[in-house]
Amino acid sequence: MDIFFEIITTLAAQFQKPTLAFLMGGMLIAAMGSKLEVPEPVYKFVVLLLLLKVGLGAGISVRSADAMSFAVPAICAALLGVVIVVFGGKILAMWRGVSNADAMATAGLFGAVSASTLAAGMAMLDSEGIYYEGFIGALYPFMDVAALVTAIFLARMSAERRAAGTVQSDGTATMSTGGGGFGLGGGFDGQLAKGIIVDTIKSPAISALLLGIGIGLLARPEAVYESFYEPLFRGLLSILMLVMGMEAWARLSELKKVAHAYLIYGLTAPLLHGLLGFGMGLVAHHFTGFSAGGVVLLSIMAASSSDISGPPTMRAALPDANPSAYIGSSTGLGTPVAILSIPLFITLAELVIGF
Repeated sequence: MDIFFEIITTLAAQFQKPTLAFLMGGMLIAAMGSKLEVPEPVYKFVVLLLLLKVGLGAGISVRSADAMSFAVPAICAALLGVVIVVFGGKILAMWRGVSNADAMATAGLFGAVSASTLAAGMAMLDSEGIYYEGFIGALYPFMDVAALVTAIFLARMSAERRAAGTVQSDGTATMSTGGGGFGLGGGFDGQLAKGIIVDTIKSPAISALLLGIGIGLLARPEAVYESFYEPLFRGLLSILMLVMGMEAWARLSELKKVAHAYLIYGLTAPLLHGLLGFGMGLVAHHFTGFSAGGVVLLSIMAASSSDISGPPTMRAALPDANPSAYIGSSTGLGTPVAILSIPLFITLAELVIGF
């Protein structure tokens, strides 16, 4: 019973932190019909600065990190991206009214990483004085690229197999019905995979993050990092959380247009994915001494759903997928649920590992 009250107390304290307060405040004023808007250029500038901050910090830390200490969490992050997409897409495709393209696009976003959610997790750990490896930000591309490439590749392979299945051996066309399943079978199209990887790396979020990592790794940006990016981090994050809260509420209306499967998935997937990430973090903790804070952030990355790099990538690569389905469920439900679940992962790490 004491443990139960300790968990409740910890969760309640975390919800009073500015990060969650601004998120819920944004949802509240949007629900009240407020006309408050943050100009799109301002939003993009805030995101750019946050991504550069995360990338610079990661690059500076990777420079001095032990190779094995970084490699194991990086492999875990990539595996998480693939596993979430494969199983998430399979589960969604089983629901009536959910097409393979929609299922894979949705699973792809939930397997990819939200920069805002990761930044929120870092801010909450910093406010609690909880240590985590500085190279955490460098794990972002591993999970993000792995998830998006897997989702797009499986969706396209499934579409090609269905198209081939509509033609009988005698050359006559047949009608195909139902969403059907998808699998890992079929030949591997290396050119397709290469194209997806290149497009993903060229996306604004990944480009900014990799730029920051590269500068942090190859240059000596500590002075500008500590004097400019670090002091602005929490203020910029509060603006981003406010915008995310308002956008999440606005996106909820889009879910009315699609199957209820997305509502259920959007509410439950972040928690399940986060627990999966926690398990993978424990593996890294066992083999390399990965910190409890690092395990929390890996859980948060797994729980998050891409809100920057993923949507435009899916729109371009899977034009048949319904944006109301995959963006509505990820941004409207997945992102706020993931951010609100951060205190849960912190409490879980404290109980299982200890800070």
